[in-house]
Amino acid sequence: MSSVESQSESATPFQVLMVEDDFDFTTLVSQVIRSEGGQQHHAPTLSRARELTTQQSFDLVLLDNHLPDGKAYDFYEFFARRNPEAPIIMLTGLPNVNEAIRLTRNGLFDYLTKPVDLDHLTTTLRRALLRVRRATQDQSPVWLGDAPAMRQVAQQLQQASRHGTVSVLLTGESGVGKDVAARALHAFTFGDSASAQPFVAVNCAAIPSEMFESELFGAERGAYTGADRKRTGLVAAAQGGTLFLDEIAEVPLPLQAKLLRFLENREFRLLGNPQSVAFTGRVIAATNKVLRNEVAAGRFREDLLFRLEVMPVEIPPLRDRADDIAALAEKLLRQLSERYQRSVPLLRSEDLDRLKAFSFPGNVRELRNILERGLLRTEAGAAWLSIDPLWLQANVATPSSARVVVVPASTPPIASAAPVAEESLPEERRQLSMIEAQEYRLIRSALKEAKGGIRRTATQLGLSPQALLRRLEKWPELRSWE
Repeated sequence: MSSVESQSESATPFQVLMVEDDFDFTTLVSQVIRSEGGQQHHAPTLSRARELTTQQSFDLVLLDNHLPDGKAYDFYEFFARRNPEAPIIMLTGLPNVNEAIRLTRNGLFDYLTKPVDLDHLTTTLRRALLRVRRATQDQSPVWLGDAPAMRQVAQQLQQASRHGTVSVLLTGESGVGKDVAARALHAFTFGDSASAQPFVAVNCAAIPSEMFESELFGAERGAYTGADRKRTGLVAAAQGGTLFLDEIAEVPLPLQAKLLRFLENREFRLLGNPQSVAFTGRVIAATNKVLRNEVAAGRFREDLLFRLEVMPVEIPPLRDRADDIAALAEKLLRQLSERYQRSVPLLRSEDLDRLKAFSFPGNVRELRNILERGLLRTEAGAAWLSIDPLWLQANVATPSSARVVVVPASTPPIASAAPVAEESLPEERRQLSMIEAQEYRLIRSALKEAKGGIRRTATQLGLSPQALLRRLEKWPELRSWE
């Protein structure tokens, strides 16, 4: 079975509008679309394409640039305004770089030149479909991942959701997304009414030990020095919903007994009030530590562990679910772009491959950090995310070391399509870091090739002339390129 055929077995059905007057090419592309689990609808003219869009909706459009009744620009704008989430792929036999840049900045998903390489087309279709599926999932309150390990987590959480208010313990490395899993369990439990039910997250490590009891359970006025008013606790705030106790291992040992009593009796008392209040919500606890080891070390109560892990769920590290990196990256990029009020750039396939090869010791939190720095490096309106290739080379080359080299977000990227030959550094530059040394060699090599031309060198490196000049101020000897 071919890789294309095996991919299609799990693909979600989708509808493709193919606007193309070359029937032989249309037949060829239709085979690729079917192999990916899609259904093609053919329009040989722009007028027919408009007619079809009034009859049904489409997830994806393949649009030839030159058609019998005109060019594709008008239809592109017509369709894109009505379907902003649907990717459009332009096909042309007469490529125009300026046109491609303009369209891409205006939201075009990709611009392919005929004759189209079928492997390239298949890869582009898959990226487009990934965007379609992520857009659909973004409308859902719950998405944990498609990798087998995360599907198992989802099944465990759904099973827990059917057992009333049973306590659940989420474990896993730092940054794997235990908070996301907790919110997913909340959504599974309450369904359509989840947004109306409280979800209260408590970072146990952030609460001073002397304030822990009053923060959690609340206090009456006068219960302690400085209590000038009645204080509602976090448990009461989560009444009827979900109380998420993150970093549960950090609860001081003397206070663990009070937490145990609360879990066993399902009731609590405000400090200074003898009256008990029943708690009707669910308790979810999370930790990145092995609690049995904490018990053995005398830092965690064994009876509290038994009460917490009625239904334990372990969240796997990102390195064990690399199949989800593409989906996670797109979802995170959408969130970050919204935060910074930017258009959503695409991730180059070669950058995605490098990310998949990285071990991610910081898990999803580290992936978010990489993407956020990349987004801040990317020019507004640019089609592609600018992840520093030097950072990727330095980190992916030795993933087992789990070493992260931090590159300032303000530093523009240097594009390099080919590896740089090793050259000895001048004596005064021997102390450069690995990243700086590689950048130094790149600039020196490009200057030599451009015979010292600043604009030509900057273009080759993917820098602005001003950014290159700033580097040359730091390394003035590079101006002597001969």
